Amino acid sequence: MISKKPGKQRKALYKAPMHKKHKLLGARLSKELTKQLKKRTLGIRSGDEVKVMRGNFKGKTGKITKVMLKKGRVFVENIKRNKVSGEEVNVPIHPSNLLITSASMDDKKRKRITERKK
Repeated sequence: MISKKPGKQRKALYKAPMHKKHKLLGARLSKELTKQLKKRTLGIRSGDEVKVMRGNFKGKTGKITKVMLKKGRVFVENIKRNKVSGEEVNVPIHPSNLLITSASMDDKKRKRITERKK
């Protein structure tokens, strides 16, 4: 993106194609994982254990249940909010506010990503 205007920045994020939105869904790794994987950030996948670093739910931990690529948000299993009707709903959180404490390495592609830099 070339423009410095905030409105154009937001529009570019909203209209970005899926393969570019996927790159924006990354989160910092914990100190132990950073030393182990020799990477600072990693793309978020469902099954990762994360800790919330910012916002109302700061300090809470849990596994990622769902990743919304189109909206750029993530749902964590222990983080819920009560609606006026009394129903509990999961709260969407932006991945930049999360810290990955343990990454699930079930995926072959993800293993390749982590071994690339080594």
